[in-house]
Amino acid sequence: MKHLIASSILLVFLLIPSLALTKISDSHPLDGSVGTQSIHVNAFRGMVSIQDSNVLSEWDGILDYKNGLLAAKLFDKMACVLVRMDQTAFPTLDDISKALGQKDLKHYPSTQGLTYNVLPSRVKDLAQYGIPVKDMCHEFPTYFAHQQKEGTALAIDPDSCFEIQLLSFMGLSICGEIPGF
Repeated sequence: MKHLIASSILLVFLLIPSLALTKISDSHPLDGSVGTQSIHVNAFRGMVSIQDSNVLSEWDGILDYKNGLLAAKLFDKMACVLVRMDQTAFPTLDDISKALGQKDLKHYPSTQGLTYNVLPSRVKDLAQYGIPVKDMCHEFPTYFAHQQKEGTALAIDPDSCFEIQLLSFMGLSICGEIPGF
């Protein structure tokens, strides 16, 4: 009996880490545009990586849930932008994992309407935000952006904004008057 209990406990300790290492990946055609979006979820690292090949607004991104950061490399702007994720506005890692396994994404809460304003000063030390962010943004000038609070009336030139969509339930605008924007 002792051997059965010991082997059961050992099996649990071996299986739990392998389940946490599960990686979920999927590609989705983008609604209303030409391109696809590839999304990879690494639950163990608390990361979601996105490659959006939309010819009108190509971007790569990382949702780093452990550090609460979104990093987006905006190819046509030749810039990288870092955003602190508002945990109440962004979908959870579980929401994204579940959405990748389903065809109907309409029941997930929409974050359409989030607007982030880019700050004019460049980020000097990318290493402090982790290796994935550093690796993704090292070729482009990198800036921080702060969420515009709902109801605040800031004059934003709509031509200065870059629209980001994650699946069909998350959309946000990154706006700012910096070189290249």
